[in-house]
Amino acid sequence: MGEQLGSLTADKIARSLDTYRARFRDQAGLEDADIDRWGRRYYEVALAYDPDIAAMLEGMAAGSGQSVNHLGALNARTELLYGTGYRDEGCTSLAVLPSHTADGHTLLAQNWDWHPEQADVTFLLATRDPSGFTVLSLTEAGMLAKSGLNSAGLGVCANLLVSDRDTGGDGVPYHFLLRGALNARTMAKAHRKLLPVKRISSGNVMLADAGGEAVDFELAPDVFSTLLPEDGVLAHANHFLADLPLTDLKAATSALTQLRPSRVRHLLAPAAADASVRPADIVAVLRDDWSYPDGICRYPDPDEPLADRVCTVYSVVMDLDARTLWIAPGPPREHPYTRWDLDTLFDHGVEPNTDFLPEVPIDA
Repeated sequence: MGEQLGSLTADKIARSLDTYRARFRDQAGLEDADIDRWGRRYYEVALAYDPDIAAMLEGMAAGSGQSVNHLGALNARTELLYGTGYRDEGCTSLAVLPSHTADGHTLLAQNWDWHPEQADVTFLLATRDPSGFTVLSLTEAGMLAKSGLNSAGLGVCANLLVSDRDTGGDGVPYHFLLRGALNARTMAKAHRKLLPVKRISSGNVMLADAGGEAVDFELAPDVFSTLLPEDGVLAHANHFLADLPLTDLKAATSALTQLRPSRVRHLLAPAAADASVRPADIVAVLRDDWSYPDGICRYPDPDEPLADRVCTVYSVVMDLDARTLWIAPGPPREHPYTRWDLDTLFDHGVEPNTDFLPEVPIDA
């Protein structure tokens, strides 16, 4: 899978590497030798953490003609950029339990906010192993996962957190943790891929499944907290909500993070109270541009330096019971959502190099 992925996305991987090399140099003071050294170390971490992840990195390197060390560095971009102070990834994630949805399905969604130039090298990655286990995940070229779902009905969303515990160095990079959770076939196994491991950076991971449960983990080196839904809704942005022994380094600066989770709950409250939340209701939340340009649906701020501008790059809605994912380029208020059905994704003769795209827009 990795070799095929590398071959088909070689150009995107090269462009993504160029972008992040510049950020590593300009924002973190890393030279090429530093990037290569740390990338090698994170590849070795992958070997110990999850051999399947390491194998995909090896294959992707062979297919793309890139060094496996450079791909290790890409997947550890959060860790390598630790402490630079420029990051403002304003993602908003939410989940709604089946007791509060119109059709009794578990819904999970996210706006992924990041630098606009990464939109052109971001895509949906679908993988199926010999047993038929399938994963569909949004990912940046050269990386193995971000938000997504698998054929076991487990979904994952991610939000940046930054604390004074973040150190860089040896440990499992955040994007490996996301792929590890998506490779899990049960909620319990996903927990084990996230919690009892050595972490070197902070991050938020929201999990939900077709069994009807959702949980949010605020992760930091050596500590974590657990958040559960309230009135059927779980929401998170870019600051720690639990009382952990750390200093939150983004709570005061990440755009509107203090209000985005409560804004989600306020907007969903009427439908949640009636147990009638539908994917279109979720889309309406993700398209909310209150406090423009820094709302849930985020736009580039013209007052920010060009290199620091952030917007909603992609918006994702998942129905975990139907194994369905809707995705829109961002800001989603300006674009329709396209539907992907995980259970039939490979039944239509879809090969990774085709343009097959079943378009079923959600218009909220």
